[in-house]
Amino acid sequence: MGMSVTISAAETQDAEHILKLQYLCYQSEAELYGDYSIEPLTQSLDSLRAELATGCVLVARLGDEVVASVRGGVDAEGTARIDKLIVHPRMQRHGLGGRLLLAIEERLTLAGAVTSFQLFTGHRSENNLQLYRKHGYARVGTQQVNDRLTLVTLAKDATDPAAYTTSA
Repeated sequence: MGMSVTISAAETQDAEHILKLQYLCYQSEAELYGDYSIEPLTQSLDSLRAELATGCVLVARLGDEVVASVRGGVDAEGTARIDKLIVHPRMQRHGLGGRLLLAIEERLTLAGAVTSFQLFTGHRSENNLQLYRKHGYARVGTQQVNDRLTLVTLAKDATDPAAYTTSA
């Protein structure tokens, strides 16, 4: 490739790039579930800017291009919630999603007393489920959104040293 991908905190001027990437990345999810009204496809730029101002948002860059992003925050009980892990389609299946997942876990842990990590994905999103299992997440619940979509909630213990290693 010639250039290496760097991961850093997102900046205010990244908002439009993240939103465009989010829209691109969630097209396949919308198609998989037959629902183009999912929140990542309808989120406004102002809403994303608010997340940038209040939450933890990381981006991965290839040169100047934002090619991946992830968001997260820690609630009062110490649960770090990870959301919207997105990787440009041309960059998928090269380990970037795993690198971002580990980076957000580390960043959230440094920000406060994290006891567990939690995230969710759709029940048919097999690549997502595989990535999360590889990084130590286990299914802890489901929520049926409609007749086409069930959200799968996955979690892992943040106090376990093995939580920060991946299994092959």
